[in-house]
Amino acid sequence: MFDTHGVKITWCGHATFRIDAGGKRIYIDPFLKENPSCPAGEKDPTAADAVLLTHGHYDHIADALGIAQRFHAPVVANFEIGYWLMSKGLKQEQVVGMNKGGTVAAAGARATMVHALHSSGINDGDKIVYGGEAAGYILRFPGGLCVYHAGDTCLFGDMRLIGERYHPQLALLPIGDFYVMNPSDAAEACKMLGVKAVIPMHYGTFPPLTGRPEELAGALRQAAPQCEMIALKPGETLGEEQR
Repeated sequence: MFDTHGVKITWCGHATFRIDAGGKRIYIDPFLKENPSCPAGEKDPTAADAVLLTHGHYDHIADALGIAQRFHAPVVANFEIGYWLMSKGLKQEQVVGMNKGGTVAAAGARATMVHALHSSGINDGDKIVYGGEAAGYILRFPGGLCVYHAGDTCLFGDMRLIGERYHPQLALLPIGDFYVMNPSDAAEACKMLGVKAVIPMHYGTFPPLTGRPEELAGALRQAAPQCEMIALKPGETLGEEQR
């Protein structure tokens, strides 16, 4: 069983994760209320100490503004998304508008923004505005756990560099195909990253996202047999047994 070192990682469906560690709560890419795969018990947050956004698409930022305003939580995002959030009423002191390569404190963790290959336009009324470049995050927790949330991305060669530089133990990888990696490419990503475990995400929410965990499991046996697949159901928590 994969050891989370006391960190609790809950998959809320799609690419949304709720991470609880050291009495603090982080949301990554909060898409809750209108997310068809998010369970009812996760649609209305009860606390938030930080919000991390990988890119500007609606299915990743839909609830970010509401959560930030309700709980006075800082939002970590690229500069362009941060500026857009301020234009929608978020206070400047709540916005951490960073860019790739930078590292910031986020609710007790250290968050490093890393590369991803995807688009990032923001739906704003009847137009799409520029949302900077898509990204992923390396999250390092005080207990020793290092997590890589890839955001939406295809497979790219510098995942090997991310593995060599940051040594993540757990990867949260999209597998849905069409908009993101397919399961075979996600398995290759696990090989390049050298991770011990992977949680598949960004699949099944909408019809085009056809990749499935069982396909990832089969591909891992060939590409990265050292990597354990942890296929959470929406609402399930990795690390729950460590209460």
